[in-house]
Amino acid sequence: MTDSRLTALGWTHRYSGKVRDLYTSEAVPGRILVVASDRVSAFDHVLEPGIPGKGAMLTQLSLWWFSRLGMRNHLAAAHPSLGEHLPPGIAERAMLVHELEMYPVEAVVRGYLVGSGWAEYRATQSVCGIALPAGLGEGDRLPEPIFTPAFKAPMGEHDENITFERMVDLVGAEAAASIRDTSLEAFDAASAIAARHGLILADTKFEFGRDPVSGELTLADEVLTSDSSRYWDAETYAAGGIHRLDSFDKQIVRDWLAANWDRSGEPPELPAEIVERTAARYRELLERLEDDED
Repeated sequence: MTDSRLTALGWTHRYSGKVRDLYTSEAVPGRILVVASDRVSAFDHVLEPGIPGKGAMLTQLSLWWFSRLGMRNHLAAAHPSLGEHLPPGIAERAMLVHELEMYPVEAVVRGYLVGSGWAEYRATQSVCGIALPAGLGEGDRLPEPIFTPAFKAPMGEHDENITFERMVDLVGAEAAASIRDTSLEAFDAASAIAARHGLILADTKFEFGRDPVSGELTLADEVLTSDSSRYWDAETYAAGGIHRLDSFDKQIVRDWLAANWDRSGEPPELPAEIVERTAARYRELLERLEDDED
């Protein structure tokens, strides 16, 4: 996953996740170049082919939200300021960020009962140790957003939902409380912004790190993108029916893979039509948010 164009410019590849590649350079100490790829993953596998333009759209979405949340974040520079220093095709997918001491948890906030939260609720009537009212259905709005952290698993393994008490064990009481409160605040702010664009923010995950110099909690990684969040069309949701929970993300990929792969061996190649439809959903979300700027 190393890009020779970057190594030729003095960047050293440090790590690759499912979607992002990280580079450092002696010329810019204390900084990390985060490059979002077009890779797409499902069921803990990276699939082929990727989704054209996905990396640029994810980066653009993160930058859009960073500028609106008003929270301390890890961004040091992004396109177009990086454009003159990076090759075309990379600059629009890249963010130069401050290096942080990352916390090993994903800060998940849920406003609606769906996904793994719905599965857990059916089994225990709770999510991550938080008891919920009886009688809720899939996709129902929760009485109030809940914070349900997850332990970040190594690549190839599935993240594990954990209780807040377990999170305290992992990061300490002060950091855990700060991450929880900041996440809920960010979710409320983002939900209000999304609503003005006719969208429901059903759930999302944030990642945080500690600034090694100031010690301050800092929002990191991607934020409120199609890969880290579940968005629904507000009108479609209100109308009900089988499409009310259609999301602006890679759900099309998940559904196709679930119907065409038994999860043994390597996953099959994605058909061109699935790739095109997924790319269109990513573009639609970006266009909806950028239309009629706040």
